[in-house]
Amino acid sequence: MEHIKENEHKGYDKKIIIRLLKYAKPYIGWISLSLILVLAVVSMELIRPILIGKAIDEMITDYKKPYAIVESGTNGAIIVGEVSVVLDGNLYEKNEKGRIIYDENYKPSYFFVTELTKDQLPQLDELQVTSIGEKYYVNLEGIQKQVIPLSDQVLKRLRQNDIDQLVKITIVFIGVLILGMVINYLQTLLLHYTGQKIIYNIRDELFSHVQRLSVQFFNNNPVGKLVTRITNDTETLNEMYTSVIVNSANNILMIIGISIFMLFLDWKLTLLIFIVIPLIVLATMLFRHYSIRAYRDVRTKVANLNAFLSEHLSGMRIVQIFTQEERKMKEFKNASDELLNAHMKQMILFSVYRPYMYFMYILGLIIVLGYGGTQVINGKMSIGMLIIFIQYISIFFEPIQQLAEQFDILQSAMASAEKIFSLLDEEEYIHHEEELVELEEVRGEIEFKNVWFAYEKEDWVLKDVSFKVKSGETIAFVGATGAGKTSILSLINRYYDIQKGQILLDGICISKINVHSLRAHIGQMLQDVFLFTGSIKSNIRLKNENISDEQIIGAATYVNANHFIDKLPKKYNERVYERGATFSAGQRQLLSFARTLAYNPSILILDEATSNIDTETEGLIQDALLKLMEGRTTLVVAHRLSTIQHADKIIVLHKGRIKEIGNHQELLGKKGIYYSLYQLQYKES
Repeated sequence: MEHIKENEHKGYDKKIIIRLLKYAKPYIGWISLSLILVLAVVSMELIRPILIGKAIDEMITDYKKPYAIVESGTNGAIIVGEVSVVLDGNLYEKNEKGRIIYDENYKPSYFFVTELTKDQLPQLDELQVTSIGEKYYVNLEGIQKQVIPLSDQVLKRLRQNDIDQLVKITIVFIGVLILGMVINYLQTLLLHYTGQKIIYNIRDELFSHVQRLSVQFFNNNPVGKLVTRITNDTETLNEMYTSVIVNSANNILMIIGISIFMLFLDWKLTLLIFIVIPLIVLATMLFRHYSIRAYRDVRTKVANLNAFLSEHLSGMRIVQIFTQEERKMKEFKNASDELLNAHMKQMILFSVYRPYMYFMYILGLIIVLGYGGTQVINGKMSIGMLIIFIQYISIFFEPIQQLAEQFDILQSAMASAEKIFSLLDEEEYIHHEEELVELEEVRGEIEFKNVWFAYEKEDWVLKDVSFKVKSGETIAFVGATGAGKTSILSLINRYYDIQKGQILLDGICISKINVHSLRAHIGQMLQDVFLFTGSIKSNIRLKNENISDEQIIGAATYVNANHFIDKLPKKYNERVYERGATFSAGQRQLLSFARTLAYNPSILILDEATSNIDTETEGLIQDALLKLMEGRTTLVVAHRLSTIQHADKIIVLHKGRIKEIGNHQELLGKKGIYYSLYQLQYKES
């Protein structure tokens, strides 16, 4: 079972959102600027349909502009603005005494009615042109009035002013479009920059927190799941910061703005459109209810799959040695199928929700075309106004659909945030005093006083252990597997806290010493050496720039690691692959010794450090250890008793208790546990 618990509390989402917003607080200025830019983008979006409607109503379809006959004129002309057109020997200018009318039964279809009063202008909408001979007439209030047919050329000249205005409004439209694109680009760039900075801080905090956790935590949690938290889950949060926060504000402002504009233009039609809103709200609430668990399940299954891959790729050699490929393939397929099913449930929910939102858009469009079209036919709404509403209804439902997509991202981010915060909330296990001691120098005196320790509850690994190590002494621990030898070394480094007793370093309880300060004076060499990807030099230095290249070479030479390093093509710059796979166990141990020596610790801890080394390499290391241990307190755990015969003191452990203490000859003389172990190892010789 995963140690990092899943939080199923229904009201936790708000707390998570508040906590996530705290990470955005340092960048509130940039986010505010993004919101201002969003407001500008929304304004550009709202203006465009108005420009289109204005162009249609006032410049493209409006042939019913008033004109008047002027009885005196030179050579007869139509004058519209600065354009003059000769027409039937008369001079026409724009005012309220004449109008162009349209009759689809005649070509040319446009006619000019003259000598009209202002009251007669509206009556022209329903007039029908009749022809008598070569002349055309309309019947107005029982009086037959002659009308003048307009050729396409004359009509074009007559409406040249409208064409000029159309060109201007087209330029304005293009300008608004380009300006909107530029502002949107700047807003997107700013938003992604801010989002990346926030995610950088979260990832940095997460990894920093993980480094402070105890060894017990890593024993209980698969590496793959922790990698998922720091990489996949933080990247999901990045999508939330860059896609949800400001873009949601964009969509909400767009919906509000469109609603206000539509209400102002035609409140009746707008209210009819708003009939679909309760259906949208209901669908969104249902979608949210069923999708929360789906998103959580996906994140969990991703972590499980990553954990499986991390573990089995690292142990692929064992899988192949024992020919377990087929069984592991089935296990991988099961984990992969679980993730597939979780994704399918998530996709099914969204595949129902999004088409439903599209159906709501079509329903809104039907309302606009049905009611608005009827209004146009009845002459109560212009074609341009209908086009504006069609444009607005498309824009109105687009942000709603985007909100649905952003809700998808938000739900995924909430699931990831739960995992991340559960890791950040994990206690470090290692208890710290309020005022910690910083160690400047360490003599190396170590004392255990009645120490009791258990990894789990009261399953005691160490029972009432007491011993004292003087400065510069070499102490060896021996005993059967599970006796507690390695646990003692781990407690000195404070990888775990004891339940009872005290551990003193130079007379100071280690619980009162800063952990970093404590471990800086202890050099520990383990049986399983871990090398990082990089170079030999970087693996010895471990990012400590205070260690010079000369010190690295000196340390490697001191522990005899230079014997194989100098034979490598790039020597100290030779590339090291993951876990040092290209080096032998002995070579990795030599590098571990060089690494420890480069840090010049006051206390040395050797935990089976020579168990995997061949006889020739062991001879080199034993020679280096004698020099390395000089003047340092050294604690050694070794199964091969030949490596500890010269220790100042040997402590024999059995089932968590100290059974014997003395040097090699003293313990042999007692003929106890140590004597029995010695006899077992050397009975043949």
